[in-house]
Amino acid sequence: MTDDPKYPRISQRCSFCGKPAGQVQRLFSGHESFICNECVELCGDLLHNAPDHEQAAEIQDLPTPAEIKNFLDQYVIGQEQAKKTVAVAVYNHYKRINSQVHTRFEGPGKKEKSDVELEKANIILIGPTGTGKTLIARSLAKFLRVPFTIADATVLTEAGYVGEDVENILVRLYQASDFNQQKTERGIIYIDEIDKISRKDGNASITRDVSGEGVQQGLLKILEGTIANIPPKGGRKHPEQSFVHINTSNILFICGGAFDGLDKIVARRVGKKTVGFDAETIRIDHNSPDIFERVIPADLIEYGLIPEMVGRLPVSAPLRALDKEALLSILTEPKNAITRQYKKMLKMENVRLSFDQDALEAAVEIAEERKTGARALRSIFESAMLDIMYEIPSNHDIAEVVITKETITDGKRPTVVKHSEDKKQAS
Repeated sequence: MTDDPKYPRISQRCSFCGKPAGQVQRLFSGHESFICNECVELCGDLLHNAPDHEQAAEIQDLPTPAEIKNFLDQYVIGQEQAKKTVAVAVYNHYKRINSQVHTRFEGPGKKEKSDVELEKANIILIGPTGTGKTLIARSLAKFLRVPFTIADATVLTEAGYVGEDVENILVRLYQASDFNQQKTERGIIYIDEIDKISRKDGNASITRDVSGEGVQQGLLKILEGTIANIPPKGGRKHPEQSFVHINTSNILFICGGAFDGLDKIVARRVGKKTVGFDAETIRIDHNSPDIFERVIPADLIEYGLIPEMVGRLPVSAPLRALDKEALLSILTEPKNAITRQYKKMLKMENVRLSFDQDALEAAVEIAEERKTGARALRSIFESAMLDIMYEIPSNHDIAEVVITKETITDGKRPTVVKHSEDKKQAS
């Protein structure tokens, strides 16, 4: 203990607090170092009172599937089946995480260990562009208050090729969680354009496909659950970099894609003739609004996703193309509706903004022609309001702006009411 022949007593002092042996009750020796009884007690208190890092992985007051869907209803118009499917999957995912935490802290003998191991169920969103796939994922993360990041599958390549490594997705989530490892390991990652990394056909590739099948192979491990070593600042890995170890077992992956052409694969499969005298041919149009609700794993494999990838995305949530009524609702009903956003921006300039109903309907008709869903609405209004939004900050006489049908269809100047005219009407 204190009388170590290697070290004269006069030179023995605590390596932590620096007190010499004569000022403490006991001094314990280790490998070329010492620690006094006071520092031992202090370290014991710190270990006993320190917050439990594993407990932080639990989500307190986990909302029910109904509560999750009700929140999504405030931001996503329509897509009832998809929202319900996602709500149940997300609830089960975080319930699984919480059950792991409870089991870990119950201790031996308090509860018989279950032989049933809950597996992670990642989600794949299938639907045309502009139907709300990214919005659903983003709204989920906002509601659950967990780290969230969006990755574009089209920029990913196999390790060693020009582009981004698959692990860079985890780097973004790590940065979004303020470099907190525990928060990162319960976050949500949305991988967009997942259909763009499909194989050219359903057959295995015999040539190198660095941005297609190769990326799918690279995603398999992190989708299922692995300990990934990531460079905290991003970029390619280098031997001299210090790595952060991220366990992806509890990270929820949501993949989304338009899957252009998948509708024809489904229609062809469903419409095949059956054999026999009483055989009936089921006819289905590939443009049917519910075509993606009939998708089965075999269709995704035929489209070009490898079977292992499909197996790691067991929850499929189909989204329907938005009809005229849904597009019209998107303009006014959600909390972050486009019209509400513009009204708030102009309110900051002390200008009132209103939209004629005819203008909203005209914008919807143009959006339907462009076939890009809700995304088209934003570009339509940006173009129609560009000039007036350019003028307002410099012209303090403008009191109110009214967007008319002609503003949307013909590019005419909106109806403008000036402060002087506003005062005359009031008097």
